[in-house]
Amino acid sequence: MASVARVTTITARSEQSFDDAISVGVARASETLRNVSGAWVKEQKIEASDGVITGWSVTLEVTFVLDD
Repeated sequence: MASVARVTTITARSEQSFDDAISVGVARASETLRNVSGAWVKEQKIEASDGVITGWSVTLEVTFVLDD
């Protein structure tokens, strides 16, 4: 059986790490989108204040399979 997928772009932020930002983003996308099958990290950025990292953010391309 063939399937069709769609990709949507989201941004997620964490005060802990890039890995945490990715986890937060995928978990949140899964609450709204059905059949999330993967994600591609398109961009990573940090926020800093006085030379100290205060936040990590990622832009994700989230793939989800459309219902039949």
